[in-house]
This record gives sequence, structure tokens and C-alpha cells, in this order.
Amino acid sequence: MKYMLRLTIAYTFITLFTGFGAIAQSTVATKPLPTNWFSLDLKTDGYYGISLNQAYQYVKGKKSKPVVVAIIDSGVDTLQKDLQSILWVNPREKKGNGKDDDNNGYVDDIHGWNFIGGPNGKCDCKETSEEVREYERLKGKYLNATASTATDTKEYNYWLHVKHLRDSTVGKADTELKQLTPIMGALVETSTLIKRKLKLGADQTFTLADVNRMQATNDTLRDLKFLWTTAFNGSTSSTNAKIIKDYSEYMAKLNNDVNPDLDMRHNTVGDNPDELNDKPFGNNSLKLGDMFHGTMVAGFVGAIRNNGYGINGVADNVRIMALAAAPDGDEYDKDVANAIRYAVDNGAKIINMSFGKKLSPHKQWVDDAMKYAAAHDVLLVQASGNDNQDVDATPDFPNDIFLDGSSTDADNLINVGASGPHKDQSLAADFSNYGQKNVDVFAPGVQVTSVTLNGDTQTEDGTSFSSPITAGVAALVLEYYPDLSARQLKQVIIQSAKPLTGFKVNKPGTKQLVDFTTLSKSGGIVNAYEALTIASKMKGERKR
Repeated sequence: MKYMLRLTIAYTFITLFTGFGAIAQSTVATKPLPTNWFSLDLKTDGYYGISLNQAYQYVKGKKSKPVVVAIIDSGVDTLQKDLQSILWVNPREKKGNGKDDDNNGYVDDIHGWNFIGGPNGKCDCKETSEEVREYERLKGKYLNATASTATDTKEYNYWLHVKHLRDSTVGKADTELKQLTPIMGALVETSTLIKRKLKLGADQTFTLADVNRMQATNDTLRDLKFLWTTAFNGSTSSTNAKIIKDYSEYMAKLNNDVNPDLDMRHNTVGDNPDELNDKPFGNNSLKLGDMFHGTMVAGFVGAIRNNGYGINGVADNVRIMALAAAPDGDEYDKDVANAIRYAVDNGAKIINMSFGKKLSPHKQWVDDAMKYAAAHDVLLVQASGNDNQDVDATPDFPNDIFLDGSSTDADNLINVGASGPHKDQSLAADFSNYGQKNVDVFAPGVQVTSVTLNGDTQTEDGTSFSSPITAGVAALVLEYYPDLSARQLKQVIIQSAKPLTGFKVNKPGTKQLVDFTTLSKSGGIVNAYEALTIASKMKGERKR
């Protein structure tokens, strides 16, 4: 699976277009959420955020120390005004001289590294799913095999699992493409009609507010208004152009599974993804075509506060290390493992990982990298995923259930689910993965807003964003209490999420009411104020 961003368009329209004309009706207006709701306080503001204002009041007047946070993601917009001055700078590398000054194997790695890059600035930005790659790797050996003819029983059973996942993934993608293709056509065509009705030029865009103001004087206009009101899905900041762009990108991702380009990695990066240590590979280009996701993630962690621009990130004294390893499609284990090690070796104290997938063919490489991070006192924060599934029963990757049995719950990894803005039955996001053993906490991840490309902001759903909000809280704590170890930071984060015992919510993906405490280890939602108060009472154990 791609990084943990939830694209809602497809799900909305697959349902909507079953008898669209017959079900078109007026929609109920909903009150837009404050763009900073994730930072607010339930008691003071009425939104179940992380109580960030109260946190900053608690540390007012205290000095902080900078914390390096690595963002393993799709790249970061290094020219984004809200991030540019807080980018990590490699102190041992001279910019632009084409040399590996610090002899770490990476040339001109000033702000980080692109592990999915290749020569001449190329990038493996569009990938297929891991189960599709593994299916193609193994089908020549096992497609016509049976349990009685297979010579390697363990690998044959793995093949059966791969084939099941691949068939499910490709079947779903093929079905959605057939459903969404006419919808895409309808959006493009009706966009032109609405522009005409609103007296807009061909190069102009419209928003939800524009559609709401449009007078629907006949059935056709009522249908168009309903279509686009549904398309905007309550977003007040999006435009018709962005809706169509997101839609097109989602369909391209589906097509990557149905018609995979299995030569993409070879033709761009040029390495062998089944060989861990064939450095050097990649490039130093971090401003990539798909970097909006990584930019949003970085913004939640530490976008410059109170500068009258963009958003206020969670932590106020961080340095963002950008590591591109998550394409539009599934990441390679090789890239994840190398990115973790790069972050550790270059001084990151917290690593955010907002991505995941269904298979991990080289899981041992990632396990070893996680252990390497633990040995160097580095905290890993990870998105739980957006498949509304119980990851205790169906694991997502990467995870801290190590192959060698040495860990089923690493002391330095926090797995984060997504929560909504209101303390009601929808508090657990309907898309979020959950698990009382393997998801540690929940954090805001529904309709949350961050900076993106070219000075824009964007509002999205996803555990992708619950994770950096949590990583930002961990960074904030470490800024003011730098003696705390990674193990203690995890403890602080979990304890800050007070268990909501007896509070019933919809189990993600269902209308079944369950106790919120059954969805994660902590049973609660991350709180920055509580985290700081807990940290202030701890004796740090970080080794200098």
C-alpha cells in the first residue's frame, strides 16, 4: 500500500453513482472544522485535539534543545516557506561540490537522501504493490505447481499467500477502474458546465462555496450540484481542479497494479532491490513530483509556528531530515532499512514512517534496522494503516513483531491509529487500523490540515498524519526533556493517552459499538500537555 493517506473520492463515488440521478437530493450542510482542530483541547475548545496550547503554556519560559526528526516518506518540498529554515543540514557535507565529503556513501546529501532516485535526477516515484511484485517473481516457479509437486513447501505456502493477496488487490483495482472511468469523465465534463454557470474562465477553478451558491433551477443543475457537493466531501479549501487531479492520481495507482511496470526500478534507480548493501544508489533530489505527502507529514511535525503563514506544527525546535523511500505504490524493504540506518547514523532522534504494505519479503533487513535504531536510542513512530482492519489478526508491514522472536513490541516503536474531532461514536476514524496489542495510541487524523507544495495547504484524512502529529509531540517532549530515552518517550506518549474506559465508539469500518479501550494498547488519544507533565516527573536515562 502507498503511504498512509486516505483518498476518499473513489469510495464516495462508487456508492454515489449507483443510480445517481435517482438519489440526487439536497445535502445537509456541515459546520467546517477549524484548520487547526488537531491542536485544540476538548474541554476548552470542544475538539478532541492534543491540547497543544496548554502544552506550550506548561513549558513557557523554559529553554529547549533542537531535535532532529527524520521523515521517511515521498520527499519534502525543500523550498516550502514553512519548512525551509528548519531543514536538517549535514554539517560534514559541502553543498554542490559533487563529492562525498563525509565519506558516508552519499554525495551532496545536504538535507537527506532520495533512496528511490537514480542517475540524472530520475525517480522511481510510481510503483506497484508488493504482492504484485512478488507474484511476478514467483509465478514462473509455482503458477502450475501443486502441494505435491512443489519441492520447497515453505516457499510454496508463501506463494499461495502472495497469490491470494495479489488476486484480491488486482481484482479490486480492476473493478474500481471500470467503475471510476465513467465518473472521471462525468467530473471533467460537468466541471466545464459549472464553470459556465458560474461565469468562470476556462483556466479558473471553483470551490464548494461556489457550488453552494449556485442556483439549481432545473433537475440537471440539481444533479450537477449534488455531484460536486459530494465530490468536495465537506472540504472548503479544495478546488475542482484538485479533485480531478486527485482522482486521476488514484486511478493511475490502480492501473499500476492492473498493468504493472516491473522494469521501473531497474530503469530509474538501476540497483537490485534484492541486494541490501550495493551502495551507492539513489540521489540527493528531495523535491519530487509526489512529495506533497512527505511535505504534509513534515509540516505536522514542525512547520514554523506563529509566522503568519501555513500552519503551526506541533514541535517548535526541530530539524527535518528528508528521506525519500515511499513511492506512489509500495516501498521496498531495502529502501526502508537503509533510510532508517541513514537517519540513525546522521543524528536523528525520532523517525516518522507514514507508509505500510501487506507483505515484507525482506523483513529481516527492516527488523535489523529497527534494532539498530533501538541500540542508538532512536524512537520510531509509525502509521497503523487505513484498511479498518485489526492488525493484531492481520499484520501490516513494517512492524515490530520480529522474525527471530526477539520482540513482539519494541520499546522504541509507537504505532498510531487515527481519531476524529468529536467525542462521539465516530471518535475512532472509520478507516483506521486498530489492535489492542499492536496499535499503541490514537491521534487526530480526520480532515487535518498541513502545508504542501508551492505555499499551499491541504486537508486530508489518514493515519499518515496521526503519526507525525504523535512524532511532533515526542519531539516537543524531547526538546524540553533531552535526557529521556526512546523507551521513556514511548512510555510518555502512551501514558499521555488517558484510557477512555466505558466510552463506546464505532469499530472502524462498522457500526458495531465497542469500548474505545479495545482499539489500542493505551485506550486513548495522544495529549501534548499530559505528555509534558509526565515527562517532567521522570529521571532521564538517555546515555550521552
